[in-house]
Amino acid sequence: MTAAAAPSCLIVTGMPGAGKSTVTGLVAERLPRSARLDGDVLNRMIVSGFVWALGEPADEASRQVELLHLNVCTLANNFADAGFTPVIDLIIPSRERLEFFLDLLTPRQVLFVVLTPGIEVCQYRNTIRDPRDRFDFDGYEALDADMKRDFGDVGWWFDTAGLTPDRTADRIAREASRRALVN
Repeated sequence: MTAAAAPSCLIVTGMPGAGKSTVTGLVAERLPRSARLDGDVLNRMIVSGFVWALGEPADEASRQVELLHLNVCTLANNFADAGFTPVIDLIIPSRERLEFFLDLLTPRQVLFVVLTPGIEVCQYRNTIRDPRDRFDFDGYEALDADMKRDFGDVGWWFDTAGLTPDRTADRIAREASRRALVN
């Protein structure tokens, strides 16, 4: 990603514990003009009536996920139009959700990075988080299989198991424009 080019929208996804929050903050710091858009932070804007993505009632959970994704894309577009690279931190579980983002971010260039340190690493990282930041989730195998099946051929699937967050961020900042382009 270069300062001379029009800002791309960088989406960093992966399973819970993949390192999205840490890495997106570090990537954003490495870019000349950037904004980090954290889906968890946007979710917490709902003060009363919040239902998490896998919560009940399911129809309300789905509606709130749709609202979150719409809000993330709207913010990303606004930042990109103002000359900032939006760095989006969010779990994108399916091709359908990815297509939703691509449609709403058009005509902006989208870079898509999937952090893939492996299920065991994600589970371990989740256990060492501050208890307030832990994500109670037992669907790692299913989510991993769904993501690989639905959009395993899209973007840059980046195995970060052996890298520090700083090295991961360095590589994303340096290589995403070549390896992660989706449109």
